Amino acid sequence: MRPNQRRCDELRPIHFEPNFLRNAAGSVLVRMGGTTVLCACSIENAVPEFLVGKGKGWLTAEYAMLPASTLQRKPRDRAGKIDGRSVEIQRLIGRCLRAIVRLDRLGERALWIDCDVLEAGGGTRAAAINGAYVALALGLRSRPELADAGIVADSVAAVSVGLVGGVECLDLEYVEDRDAEVDLNLVMTGSGRIIEVQGAGEEATFSRDQLNRLLDLGQAGIGRITARQIEALSG
Repeated sequence: MRPNQRRCDELRPIHFEPNFLRNAAGSVLVRMGGTTVLCACSIENAVPEFLVGKGKGWLTAEYAMLPASTLQRKPRDRAGKIDGRSVEIQRLIGRCLRAIVRLDRLGERALWIDCDVLEAGGGTRAAAINGAYVALALGLRSRPELADAGIVADSVAAVSVGLVGGVECLDLEYVEDRDAEVDLNLVMTGSGRIIEVQGAGEEATFSRDQLNRLLDLGQAGIGRITARQIEALSG
């Protein structure tokens, strides 16, 4: 039996608390089981130098884990040095959001998406992506000149799946992620298009049939996460 008596195809409890921060254009506190991530969207009326004068916007993301987010204190990044895992995840978040944002409709503006992990109970990158989309949508909605510009083409959501004890499982929490034979992260749009698949065997291999079942399991979970995102944005 899985932790918390979950079925293999069952998500952890997921909750979005929109507009968590007063100063951000858009923000949300997202909880997925024991993982809590604070996501914020900031809008700047400037773009990186390589885009100046081109009438096109930009979106980038930053990701960090607070020192007390893990059982053993995680040291803070110092002097601009970011650990490799954080760099990988923030690039992932940026790629996934740029896949559904029409940058040519943004004008010469930059969207900054900040994702800070308050508690890490497994699936932090998926939770960050799920919250980042909600924060982005709220941020654009807060600016009258951007709210109806059709900048966001679709929603985006993510979930982890894996083989744990030979069984395909959805939305792995920390102890499952740690012991999984196969760990896979899936990112998709609300319309069912794949943005990214990250999967690897941990001292194990897996078959094409197992991969297909993991993708089906993940897609079903993403559908339910997307519904929760819609609820959070309609409140």
